[in-house]
Amino acid sequence: MRASLWVVIVVALVVVAAIVVVGQQLVQPPRGLIANAGFSPEVISPNADGTDDVTVFSYTLHRNARISIRLTSSEGQSFYFRENEARIPNDYSVQFSGVVDGYTLPNETLSGEPLRRLVPDGDYIWTLEAVDEAGERAELSGKLQVVDGDAVLPELVNFSISPTVFSPNQDGIADRTQMTVYLPKDATLLTYLVGASGEQIFVPESLLDRKDGEPGRHSFDYDGGIDLGVEPPPDGDYQVVIEAMDAEGQQMRVTSQITIENGGEPQAEISTQPNGIDVLFTTAPYEDRYLSTMDIPGEAIAQPEITDDLGFSSITMPVGDLLVFQLTVENYGRTPIRTSGPWAGTVYQWDQVFGAMGEYEQSGSWRVGIQCSTSSSSWPYRWGLGQPDSLHQIESNDGNTYYYLLPGERAVVWGAVRMTELIAARNPQQCWAGLIHEDVAVPNPRVGARDILLTPLSS
Repeated sequence: MRASLWVVIVVALVVVAAIVVVGQQLVQPPRGLIANAGFSPEVISPNADGTDDVTVFSYTLHRNARISIRLTSSEGQSFYFRENEARIPNDYSVQFSGVVDGYTLPNETLSGEPLRRLVPDGDYIWTLEAVDEAGERAELSGKLQVVDGDAVLPELVNFSISPTVFSPNQDGIADRTQMTVYLPKDATLLTYLVGASGEQIFVPESLLDRKDGEPGRHSFDYDGGIDLGVEPPPDGDYQVVIEAMDAEGQQMRVTSQITIENGGEPQAEISTQPNGIDVLFTTAPYEDRYLSTMDIPGEAIAQPEITDDLGFSSITMPVGDLLVFQLTVENYGRTPIRTSGPWAGTVYQWDQVFGAMGEYEQSGSWRVGIQCSTSSSSWPYRWGLGQPDSLHQIESNDGNTYYYLLPGERAVVWGAVRMTELIAARNPQQCWAGLIHEDVAVPNPRVGARDILLTPLSS
């Protein structure tokens, strides 16, 4: 009897379970993986005129699945709007402007890589495909027509970079690189560098000849940001990327390569002398052998000896003698700094300027200058940082030799000015030194100023 009772109970449970399952089937029949799919409207004209530019694709997904939305033209070519993307159960609606992943038509040559592109005008069969986690596959399909689309691509024509190797360090030599590209239609441009670790560095457009996004030639004058006081990107190789996107959402891209070398913010200063003062001033008698002209350099004056002068007292000297100076420049930055002559030891006449020595102002060059209260111009007397044999030399492709003071190094600079101009109202006058970064700044503008009293020659 007891065994029969357990049999009755088990049978009853099975019957109840079957009734529950059948009831659920009657109340909520099994649903397909996808449903309610379609475009509305089924005709679009994607040309950014504000009329029928966009349609909406809607569908319902009943289980977790990966979905793809494919358009197939009457010629059999397929275009993907979505491809193998994960979705959870939900009702979905997404706008579609006729733009799909980039493609290239047969026998077509484009200026750039198409990232996003309008499908050609024509009749299409759309297919929504879904594959759930169990591997079940379902498809729905319908029709879409594309008419009057603006299929002109925002191509990036004649993209060029020059130079491809540059050194943003304000030395006046290859400090910047110029990027140019031609845009045949209105489009938004985005230009950036990609470093080895994937970081992106935005490059602003020059906007000198063209407005942002208008057709024509566009230029990007890139200095690494150093002219704005920003430390340039680290030395190395970078990918240059320019992307263009038009009003329809079509997107093109071109890429190239540049290399940054010896980049960095130049940093130098006048440091102290062994006796503790910034600038050593002394005097010496003038000799004709020191006279320099444009064609014939004079003899360099010997480097002065360090004295116990503490830089407080004024200097008294006869008219016609030489005011001699000495100072030290230190490169405390991480990039070399370029310099140029006249070199240490050069003697100036009072009415001479550095251009009279055949050395003109050079953008990016660092030089030491001397100026006095009665000087006729700013920093008329200038000297290079040391002498050529103490500097790092680089032979360029154009046949020039460039001279650099390397990071961590010091250069001793000395020279003289013949003081032949006595102006009673400005006697004594002050003279001082400065460190000049030509066409950039004067980092040390007034160093070691001293009173110089000139005494007339005896009659």
